[in-house]
Amino acid sequence: QVRLVESGGGQVQAGESLRLSCAASGASFGSYAMGWFRQAPGKEREFVAAIWKFGDVSRYSDSVKGRFTISRDNAENTLFLQMNNLKPEDTAIYYCAAYIALAWDSSYSATSAYDYWGQGTQVTVSS
Repeated sequence: QVRLVESGGGQVQAGESLRLSCAASGASFGSYAMGWFRQAPGKEREFVAAIWKFGDVSRYSDSVKGRFTISRDNAENTLFLQMNNLKPEDTAIYYCAAYIALAWDSSYSATSAYDYWGQGTQVTVSS
């Protein structure tokens, strides 16, 4: 089992940047594929980005591609999300999540694929 704790959220102006972190504990972090999801008020939780357990493959939603970068440090048991050129529509609670997968496939974008979730961190972008 793995425990996930997000940090780094806050309130920024449009065009600014934030870096989210997700600290993992309790199990071998390097065994898990990791993802970032977000949920805005009144909306369903949506996929943002995912990264394979070795850190060599990543995927992004179209809405953040080119602005956000997902990365991980397996030695430090930490997942990151660098968010640049933030827009008001990026406002949401951001969650990190983990799942054990034998191979990288399209399930990375589905909330149902993930076994463990953090409590979330709020990101608010004002215009």
